[in-house]
Amino acid sequence: MKNLVKSIAIVVLTVGTISISKAQKIAHISLDSLITTMAESKTAQEVAQKYLKDLENQVATMDTELQTKYADYMKNKDSYSALVASTKESELQDLNKRIEDFKAQAQQDYQRKYGELSKPIYDKAKKAIDLVAKENGYKYVLDTSTGNVLYSEAADDILPIVKKKLDTMEPAQIPGAAGATKPAPGTKPGGAKPAGK
Repeated sequence: MKNLVKSIAIVVLTVGTISISKAQKIAHISLDSLITTMAESKTAQEVAQKYLKDLENQVATMDTELQTKYADYMKNKDSYSALVASTKESELQDLNKRIEDFKAQAQQDYQRKYGELSKPIYDKAKKAIDLVAKENGYKYVLDTSTGNVLYSEAADDILPIVKKKLDTMEPAQIPGAAGATKPAPGTKPGGAKPAGK
């Protein structure tokens, strides 16, 4: 009797598991690939590069000042009194420390800015994925670009459908970009070429 109950329980559990797994549609997409195809990504990259260039120019200005002061110190150090030489050395060390601190802070600031520029793009892509998943009855959509999928059976790649959905959506607003993000000439919003071109 116990064996019969166990057998029935196993059969019910197995049939239930098979039914549940067949009822759930699973899809995958490379989020990184999707993001790189979006027109807003190029705009964000341009804004980020300009921001980085401004930071690099500031570092270059500070480096030039340090090199000029160091060259002046080396040229005249024999004529300085001990007090003046010590003061000049302290100034050089302080300036060098400020430059190093600025570089570290600039790197953090750039990463923050890049995250700020990327957020609306990721939000738009996520919204398009959510809409496509709901419209097509997917229960799960896996991001294959992160490498977190260790094993998966064949599933539908929804990248083409999501790209079409992006074409129907408004451009993401990139902070600091001049005006609204506009598609390149000859493309639809989202960067796709019109049919027949």
